Amino acid sequence: MRSRQRMFAAVMRLLLKCLRLGRRRQFKLVRQVEQLWHYGQLCLHSLLYNSFTNGDVVLDSLFEPIYWLVDHVTRWFGVVFVALVIGLTSSIVAIVYICLLPLILQTYTPAWICWHLAYGHWNLIMIVFHYYMAITTSPGHPPQAKDDLTGVSICRKCIAPKPARTHHCSICNRCVLKMDHHCPWLNNCVGHYNHRYFFSFCLFMTMGCIYCTISSWEMFRDAYAAIERMKLLEKERLQVAANQTYYQTPPPSFSFRQRAFHKSVVYLWVLCSSVALALGALTLWHAALITRGETSIERHINKKERQRLQKKGKVFRNPYSYGSWDNWKVFLGVDMPRHWLTRVLLPSPHLPHGTGLSWDPPPCVTKQRTPLLAI
Repeated sequence: MRSRQRMFAAVMRLLLKCLRLGRRRQFKLVRQVEQLWHYGQLCLHSLLYNSFTNGDVVLDSLFEPIYWLVDHVTRWFGVVFVALVIGLTSSIVAIVYICLLPLILQTYTPAWICWHLAYGHWNLIMIVFHYYMAITTSPGHPPQAKDDLTGVSICRKCIAPKPARTHHCSICNRCVLKMDHHCPWLNNCVGHYNHRYFFSFCLFMTMGCIYCTISSWEMFRDAYAAIERMKLLEKERLQVAANQTYYQTPPPSFSFRQRAFHKSVVYLWVLCSSVALALGALTLWHAALITRGETSIERHINKKERQRLQKKGKVFRNPYSYGSWDNWKVFLGVDMPRHWLTRVLLPSPHLPHGTGLSWDPPPCVTKQRTPLLAI
């Protein structure tokens, strides 16, 4: 009996020792995992730590693959976008000349005919001129030699001088003077030398689309009603033809020319109204930027700088803004009153003020702004 009790006690002691040993090993394994976890966090933090990191930097890093894909797609499909713009614009012009112009000449009074011919052709010339110049004109690039410029920063991507208001375009893979953005519809960057052409194209294209939308509103209503009537008559014709023999099938109610005319008018109105809304919003956005003396890129930079200085109780001043009216004069290159006609309302290939390397106030500026970023 005693031997059994001793054996049972020995077995229990052995089990207790095994449990204690298992717990010690378990606690030791947990401690090792915790140490590895903290060590990994420390390594990751030491490799990725940046005192300037914020939410915007994190979002930019997460969207970097998307930016890379968009840049490459835009680079290869730029020619397709340009061909699309030319094709759609040409189709609208063809519809106006083939379908609408004969109708205008037959029904309108001589005064209205002269108005449509004069305004329509002037608007078309301005659109074609500014689009061609925006595509073919280089936006401007800084010189590659480092000795040519002093007091400028160096671009981290192309390792070249980077004057004020210059930014690197990841699609063109070059620095652009006074870069606003890369426009896929131009297959070109919008910068110092073609910014005016780009905005003028947007403005006159919007005006042309609004003109076509308003002028063809009554024709659009009649064409849409005619198309609906065609569909109804087509159903009735098919129902009648189903109850007759093959030789008794009635001829079509509308000719091919009538169908093409009505559908062309509907296509013109829908396309012009859609472009007028989308491009009109973009034009208003750029007009607001020009009024403030900013580009699309500088708008985001100035916003962050304004918020940063506001926390310090300071006020941000844009050193490239000369006031709303003078900003427009500098942008359009208006030095004299007659330039509003010769350089704004008529096609003009005049160059902008300055070289894009330095930003001294041009002669047309009436008020000189203090060159301070903050006070």
